[in-house]
Amino acid sequence: MANKNMKAVDVVIVGFGWTGAIMAKEMTEAGQSVVALERGVYRDTYPDGAYPKTINELDYQQRFKLFQNLNKSSFTFRRKMGDSAIPYRQIAMFKPGEGVGGAGLHWSGCHWRILPEELRMRSHYEERYGKNFIPKDMNLQDWGVSYEELEPYFDFAEKMMGTSGTAYRVKGRVVDNGGNPFEADRSDAFPLPAQKEQYQAALFRKAAQQAGFHPFTLPSANASAPYVNQYGCQMGPCTFCGYCSGYACYNYSKASPNVNIMPALRQSKLFELRSQCNVLRIELDSTRKKATGVTYIDANGDTVFQPANIVVASTFAYNNARLFLLSGIGKPYDPVSNSGVVGRNIAFQMMSTINAFFAPGKNINGFIGAGGNGVAVDDFNGDHMDHGPLGFVGGSPIWSNPAGAKPISGIAVPPGTPKWGRAWKQAVKDSYLNTMSFDVHGANMVYRDVYVDLDPNYKDAFGQPLLRFTFDWKDNDIRMSRYVTDQAVKIAHELKAREIKVTVKDFGAAPDLRSYQTTHWAGGVAMGNDPSTSVVNRYLQSWDVHNVFAVGSGVFAQGIGYNPTGAAVALTYWSARAIREQYLKDPRPLVSA
Repeated sequence: MANKNMKAVDVVIVGFGWTGAIMAKEMTEAGQSVVALERGVYRDTYPDGAYPKTINELDYQQRFKLFQNLNKSSFTFRRKMGDSAIPYRQIAMFKPGEGVGGAGLHWSGCHWRILPEELRMRSHYEERYGKNFIPKDMNLQDWGVSYEELEPYFDFAEKMMGTSGTAYRVKGRVVDNGGNPFEADRSDAFPLPAQKEQYQAALFRKAAQQAGFHPFTLPSANASAPYVNQYGCQMGPCTFCGYCSGYACYNYSKASPNVNIMPALRQSKLFELRSQCNVLRIELDSTRKKATGVTYIDANGDTVFQPANIVVASTFAYNNARLFLLSGIGKPYDPVSNSGVVGRNIAFQMMSTINAFFAPGKNINGFIGAGGNGVAVDDFNGDHMDHGPLGFVGGSPIWSNPAGAKPISGIAVPPGTPKWGRAWKQAVKDSYLNTMSFDVHGANMVYRDVYVDLDPNYKDAFGQPLLRFTFDWKDNDIRMSRYVTDQAVKIAHELKAREIKVTVKDFGAAPDLRSYQTTHWAGGVAMGNDPSTSVVNRYLQSWDVHNVFAVGSGVFAQGIGYNPTGAAVALTYWSARAIREQYLKDPRPLVSA
């Protein structure tokens, strides 16, 4: 029972990263009173990004200043059903954010859209390759929304973030051959021109061209010039300091909720943000078909009930699945019968890396960088190649993303180097300024036996079950990664480096919780047109409780090749528009089950 009852509001938002901030802005613009609840502390560019304290790798990257406090709440992991799950006790494999701004404060700034075929994966693959091409236990499904429907919201989000890039095709007309020839049509160019090209990226571009591929500049939410967005929020030009991913940008150059939305949102009398408020559950009425608000623990340890007409779950990726499970919204997924929906379709990303080591004097100067800066090729992403003879579903971009090599994490040495001593020191000295890397950033498909549920043994600081991951790498995704990595090696050979190191997963490899992969989780509350396989409908509205909406990458129906932020943000604007134009006028299910 709550020992505090707050005044009712129109909308309560759980989690305040990109998607929560967007929903808050959209709802206040619609005249709705909004309370946003964030479990972490209050953060902003000042003081959390104040120079020079923010350019401190030890505090921010090695001691995880902006990341989740695993002493209060964590997750458990196991490879297979029947295995004993173990807690994730140290930040390593992925780095979930915590605090106002969420992962949107510490992200790098790679701002991609999504490929049209990824929004209708099952239909697309069945139409092109036949129904038998998709592996039996791969739970592919269509998302229920098309690229054409989302395009205006991708465009709006790029203008909100001040995204720098080079468009290839606008309104059906090729406008710049330097853009991505594989990208879908756009309604407008990027709001800012592409960032300047760091030396490593220029080398990658030339090598990719020589290998016969189609390089283009990464779309970057690091401003290439001074910018003011449609909310009146200002950005300064990126100075390539290299402190983006894992840091709060001191220069107001990297897009974040704190920089691009909060200065406008905090002006609204309809908006209130409460930090250090850990939501326990969404409360339902006696019918279990309508939410009445949320119950949370505040900074003083009091249990508080916040009544609201609409509840928006905007926690990070998989956490929406946990919130739904704790609240009894939707049927929990059962992998044995392949039925139920909450916790289904969990996806990560399939990474491999190539390091190229040059002789001293090359002066790559990898410490110069920006989080979204770089050059990519999309020749092997999505369905840009013929999958028929390859025997796998999915694909991957290849990119050189010189985000700034740090003095601790940025050390790379050639294979065979001793782990310590004089030879190691010499290798570090020779390599730090003369090494470059690039990545294969592959899509991770969804499988019947890969899911999340509530752990029966481990609880958080508030006595609630931790989220349990049952997750393993699958042959389809490893086959894809190894194929695309082979193509990336062709680029590496064109670099004429002294030595090349390839890091790619072998068949049968186990997920390694000890080493960083990426933070790009997706799924758990998948969207779709079929309530038997999805948690939310095409407008991200719960099939079971019509005044509950879920936003973020947790609604993805499967993993994608690109970083998920751009798609998550566009989907949030899409959902907000449906709430504003349809739901507020007549609160009801927006799609018939």
